Amino acid sequence: MAIPERQIIVCQSFRASGGDPKGLCHKQTDGFLQYIDEEILDRGLDCLVTATTCLKQCESGPILVVYPENWWFKGVNSKDVIDAILDGIEDGAPPEEYLFSS
Repeated sequence: MAIPERQIIVCQSFRASGGDPKGLCHKQTDGFLQYIDEEILDRGLDCLVTATTCLKQCESGPILVVYPENWWFKGVNSKDVIDAILDGIEDGAPPEEYLFSS
């Protein structure tokens, strides 16, 4: 299996201890992993989608990260935001309105 060109990390906010074990990101991203996977296939992008534990940015969540660009996106709470991020991957420029840091 070839190494993918990009990795998309989606916070699912599972916490080992302290606070709600399923925090903000998990509650607001139900079904997003499947949607992202389907869109990646439809667009022919070479990306691996990975769910992760808490990224410790709860006040800005849900969080999505694109590597190797190191684009961190905040407020990823709708399919429209995901579409804008995937458009940015295709265009080579992140959608600034959702960018947390770069």
